[in-house]
Amino acid sequence: MHDHGGAGPLGPFSLSSALTWSPDWVFLTAALVAAVLYGAGVVRLLRRGDSWPVGRSVGWLAGVGGVVLVTCTGLNDYGMVLFSAHMIQHMMLSMLVPILLLLGAPITLALRALRPAGRGRPRGARELLVALLHSRYVKVISHPAFTIPLFIASLYGLYFTPLFDHLMQYRLGHIAMMVHFLAAGLLFFWPIMGVDPGPHRPGHVMRIIELFMGMPFHAFFGVAVMMASHSLVTTFTVAGAPPGTDLLADQKLAGGITWAFGEIPTAIVLIALVFQWMKSEERQARRRDRAEERSGDAELNAYNDYLASLDKRGRRPAAAAPAPAPGTD
Repeated sequence: MHDHGGAGPLGPFSLSSALTWSPDWVFLTAALVAAVLYGAGVVRLLRRGDSWPVGRSVGWLAGVGGVVLVTCTGLNDYGMVLFSAHMIQHMMLSMLVPILLLLGAPITLALRALRPAGRGRPRGARELLVALLHSRYVKVISHPAFTIPLFIASLYGLYFTPLFDHLMQYRLGHIAMMVHFLAAGLLFFWPIMGVDPGPHRPGHVMRIIELFMGMPFHAFFGVAVMMASHSLVTTFTVAGAPPGTDLLADQKLAGGITWAFGEIPTAIVLIALVFQWMKSEERQARRRDRAEERSGDAELNAYNDYLASLDKRGRRPAAAAPAPAPGTD
């Protein structure tokens, strides 16, 4: 039986048991560091008189809290012995937490909070971040041709091969798997959310298309797990699971969680994209209005000059016309 960090066998899986405090110090430390660094960046902006949207901070802290929720509670313990609990972790880390973190705009905050190195000084953290964002490596790993297959392979390549059972034998393998879920989700949603700068900034329509390109594969995986008539992995056993657990029924529940969970982040991303689209249209309308205000007098003067030139050309033939002959009517 896998070591779940508890004092004895786990009892029945319930909400209260899943929310029991059971810290994993690797993820807890990483979460605290992420929260402190983000807070330091916000404080630096405020001290120099700049503003930072409260909603961004709320999104980041909610994402960090999501990491703690699935890795530092009883849910992480049950995730070692129940497929359904593990799948809740997977869905949270790969689909919900990345969206919340990206809504926090951490790259934008870092670019604004970090000070430029200045002339004659070696490149600092800000210059290194800018160089990384423009590097070929980031262009490749943030391209949809890479992020979408990676997002899909995180499901099929993990659970339909012996890889999952191999990783779950080791604590380091389990940590690496959790980190991979989060990284794959961040890479997938980064260009789609479009909150932070990046090498690929497609239009809003293309972002929606990219979002829905991965969702059918996600839903089909959930259906495939629900319909499976045998255990897909060997990690979860009757000996390790809570007493009375039906492993096949729990596996079907895991598939249902996977299938249903895709609706929540999809709705959040669509709402965010529509909101961004509306704000973008408003900014473009304001820019057009300002441009018209700046060029309004020039256009009016040019039009008046044009009318004056027409008037002059109309008078010249009349002035040059010969006078009528004497005695003619």
